[in-house]
Amino acid sequence: MRVMNPRKHFALPSAFLLAALALSGCQPGSHPSTETTTNAAPPAVPRAVGAAPGELPSGASATAVKSIHSPGLVATDEQLAAGQCSAKTVDAATGEYLPDPACTPGAADPAVTQENIDSTICASGYTATVRPPASNTDKAKAESLREYGQTAMKTTEYDHLISLELGGTNSVSNLWPEPNKASATGTTNPKDAIENTLHKAVCTHKVTLSAAQKAIAHNWVTAVKDLGL
Repeated sequence: MRVMNPRKHFALPSAFLLAALALSGCQPGSHPSTETTTNAAPPAVPRAVGAAPGELPSGASATAVKSIHSPGLVATDEQLAAGQCSAKTVDAATGEYLPDPACTPGAADPAVTQENIDSTICASGYTATVRPPASNTDKAKAESLREYGQTAMKTTEYDHLISLELGGTNSVSNLWPEPNKASATGTTNPKDAIENTLHKAVCTHKVTLSAAQKAIAHNWVTAVKDLGL
């Protein structure tokens, strides 16, 4: 006659009890967990640069620039007082200065659109058709120098914040006396290269006209990087 092992006899109910507790999410002597587990993949981390080709990434300025049509003449769309404005120095050694955004926020010509860039800004000789004569800009530059509290220098360019080759317009809100690096011998400055890079990107349809205008108006020093170029 077989003799039943009492230890095995009592072990079976215990095993069933532990299995039931495991299925219910509990363990002897512990509290149910409040955490939930999922097999779904973790949320993607946003990319640091341009969300969509030709558009500004999140975090960059998205404010629309002013719209003023004034070919061949500087429009006085603002009344500024002497010493009211101040340029911001980013790097004096390399000639990187930003205009006062309260005085020079930037403005674009509504006659230049994404649809007609091939016949306007991307056409050879376009800027000559809209650039004001020196007789007009010299007077406006003298006033702007007083507003920015600057002394006239031969290396200071009376510059369009949004350049004419990017559809910028001739207006007080888009023109400012741009200081240059101390070693400069003329008005050529670092911003010129940025303007050329953005113009090429717009005309090859790598970036949109609107994105390029907003980027250079927001901060021309970082505009190329902001657009992911």
